[in-house]
Amino acid sequence: MKFEKKPMVNWYDPKQLAFTGMKTVLSSVFGNFADRREMQAALDQEVNPFDYSDKNEMWFDFVSDLGDGFNPTYTLAHTLAQPSIEAEGKTLKRGEFLVMGGDEIYPTPETIEYDNRLRGPYYAAFPKTKDSDEHRPDVYAIPGNHDWYDGLTNFLRLFTQERSLGNWQTRQTRSYFAIKLPHDYWLIAIDVQLNADIDYPQICYFKEIAQKHFTSYTKVILVTAEPAWVYKSFDPKNTSYDRIKFFIERVLFGKGESNYEDKNKSISVTAILTGDLHHYARYEEIHPDNRVRQLITAGGGGAFMHPTNTLLDEIETLDGKKAHLKEVFPSKADSVRLSLLNLIFPYFSVTMLLFFGTLHAFTSWILQTKRYASGDTIMVRLSEIDLFDGGFGAFFSAITESLSHNPGAIFLNVLLFIGLMVFTDIKSYNGKLNYLAGFVHAILHLVNLYVLLWLFSRINLFELGLALDSSGQVILFVVEMILVGGVISGVLFGIYLTFSVLVLKNHITEASSSYRWEGYKNFLRIHLDKDALTIYPIGFKTVVSDWKNIGSDESPKFKGSPAKFSIIEPPIVIKHEIKHDEERITL
Repeated sequence: MKFEKKPMVNWYDPKQLAFTGMKTVLSSVFGNFADRREMQAALDQEVNPFDYSDKNEMWFDFVSDLGDGFNPTYTLAHTLAQPSIEAEGKTLKRGEFLVMGGDEIYPTPETIEYDNRLRGPYYAAFPKTKDSDEHRPDVYAIPGNHDWYDGLTNFLRLFTQERSLGNWQTRQTRSYFAIKLPHDYWLIAIDVQLNADIDYPQICYFKEIAQKHFTSYTKVILVTAEPAWVYKSFDPKNTSYDRIKFFIERVLFGKGESNYEDKNKSISVTAILTGDLHHYARYEEIHPDNRVRQLITAGGGGAFMHPTNTLLDEIETLDGKKAHLKEVFPSKADSVRLSLLNLIFPYFSVTMLLFFGTLHAFTSWILQTKRYASGDTIMVRLSEIDLFDGGFGAFFSAITESLSHNPGAIFLNVLLFIGLMVFTDIKSYNGKLNYLAGFVHAILHLVNLYVLLWLFSRINLFELGLALDSSGQVILFVVEMILVGGVISGVLFGIYLTFSVLVLKNHITEASSSYRWEGYKNFLRIHLDKDALTIYPIGFKTVVSDWKNIGSDESPKFKGSPAKFSIIEPPIVIKHEIKHDEERITL
């Protein structure tokens, strides 16, 4: 299929921010009045799990947070499509099915974005042909918040109508699903729609699965679209944590359900797989009976990289137990190093530079409409003040007098201040310190505006002797304020993001989406046999960036340098032993 190769999304493009914000509001309103999950259940009332249990062993893959820039998305798609890969002397076979764990598209789920950022790259990496293997792999997906921004319309068209994603075949009929695996393992994937409660038809679907199909020795791999345990550690008030706990206890374990509670009380949720944070991180939760639950975030399918240095080494988990951080990718040291790129924020976000600079120039223009009793404007007044010779009192007097009875300038100042305060991340970790950092950040932008207004007035009118109303002075001042003012505001913004992510441990998305790092991607390759479930986390420190189309526009085929990957950490082995002729997890 024909598609356009896209760069990484520029999240600091004001137009993009406005459009995404509008989509977020509309999707929230839509979700309150018409939940697509309920309509799915009404159209498909059968509860049939997808069954792969007739095998003695099998492989399957997990990838999340994809559909962004072409280079990382295609690098992972190309690797996933290979019949097998070699990693540290091990041959890892392509999965019989691929699970996409949320946010299949960025920034918003228009058809054109799905085509350019997901369908096109995956089709080119693994094209469907007339002689394709009839046993070609399947693909399943749950939506993340970005998939929900159109009410799930295009997600459902792509994944629930038995269409192809390249040579992967879609099979699901809802935005959530259950897969029966060999050796009494189940993969349960839920749709948590924009932090909303899990809908009643979805609960009924999984309750029927748990009641009719689970045994006393069932082991569950739970797939969800967000790492609730991490978000709870960031913000004690985060409610996604409670929804996952409710689902495990009430739906899977059957707590309070007399018809299957006793049977399911000994089942195990051995692993929870998720994305939403665009890195690899594994927490290990140990239960009193020595059972272990792996909590794995693997959101490295193509989107910008999230930092790992903000992750706590120990957190409280779903059952009130403690979980310990075992591995991260990138390392915390590399995460800190990359976060320092925010210090050159203007380089990555020219549009924000121009936004700040234009706002400063426009505010300065509005200030010129207020004249003093002498008839002078603020620029004339400021040009006569020497801040280096004790002129601070006169400087503040000139500013306050100019602002008095000038509602237009006051409004723009307040708008800038409130906008930066609202931007402040107040939910993570440090409480009042976050407010203080946001306040200082906002004040510094206003200080920047007025200091530059004085500086350019002094240079243009006093040092260069230009007439206030001359075209040369007006043009010079506008250019100075937009370029210099924009750059300094951009640097201030970058310093604030750097301080936030390194010291306050917040703004993790804002401070990583700014530099749009293509590297540090990952996916999980999982093997299940009679002895154990083994998870191989595959990491790409860098992705291929020299892809060239050697096919046609209609049937593209890309060739580039070999993809370089490795196993992030030793394989995670979850063994099971035989008891009473049944398989029982002993973790």
